[in-house]
Amino acid sequence: MLDVCLLGTGGMMPLPYRYLTSLMTRYNGSSLMIDCGEGTQVAVRKKGWSCHPVDIMCFTHYHGDHISGLPGLLLTMGNAERKDPLIMIGPKGLERVVNALRVIAPELPFPLEFIEITEPKKSFDIKGYHIEAFRVNHNIVCYGYTISIPRIGKFSVERAKELNLPVQYWNRLQKGETLEVDGTVITPDRVLGPARKGIKLTYVTDSRPTPVIAEQAQDADLFICEGMYGEKEKIGKAKEYKHMTMYEAAQLAKTAEPKQLWLTHYSPSMTRPEEFTEEVRAIFPNTIIPKDGMTTELDFES
Repeated sequence: MLDVCLLGTGGMMPLPYRYLTSLMTRYNGSSLMIDCGEGTQVAVRKKGWSCHPVDIMCFTHYHGDHISGLPGLLLTMGNAERKDPLIMIGPKGLERVVNALRVIAPELPFPLEFIEITEPKKSFDIKGYHIEAFRVNHNIVCYGYTISIPRIGKFSVERAKELNLPVQYWNRLQKGETLEVDGTVITPDRVLGPARKGIKLTYVTDSRPTPVIAEQAQDADLFICEGMYGEKEKIGKAKEYKHMTMYEAAQLAKTAEPKQLWLTHYSPSMTRPEEFTEEVRAIFPNTIIPKDGMTTELDFES
């Protein structure tokens, strides 16, 4: 099961009732965060979650509304006596940007590990997450992320018995380990069925619509996408500043057919984004217009 919380839904500047952009997921004791806008750690505490188990931080790009909450969050982690490394993933320049922000958090009791992306697409397997970064179309280099939890095939007791495998080896094979038993190498595929459908979440913000977004969100359990403007007359502004309207996000969802679309990164001028729900759902019916702190649990299919 993957816990998902949209901590902040705001773009450009925080409002009294809306934190800036951030997403947090929890899986198997490890947490992942995408972006860390102003107010993120307040949002985490308000939710009742903890920043301490965050092992991976992904950044879409380095505009202030997506990273301005990072120094305070690092200080909080340090004050909690964290020792484990924190892995950071983002576009080229990540280490330089983070170290510049760390002027006010110069000494941390844990190491930072930087992974800088230069390719149009790049995949990583970390802490049980399969992470795919893909370049989108903003006015600076910006990436979307697909977070997947793969699911191996079902363990076959019959096959294990046919191979005369002692029960004490079954769990290790089920976890993907290759074993040598009585001089014979046993690979997991010999006792596992075909891979089953896993969990898939695609997150995109600060971009014009582009085909790669629909490709990444194809059949996702949850597609979270920027819907900066609901006012139709602001399409020109969206094009000028390389952002997306709610209706463009819904069209991408219509093409990709995820189970659900959540909109986010609302303009400060859009004080009541829920007013546009009916029009957006006319394009993609299973659209949600969340407020900060909206949470869901994505589970494996039975």
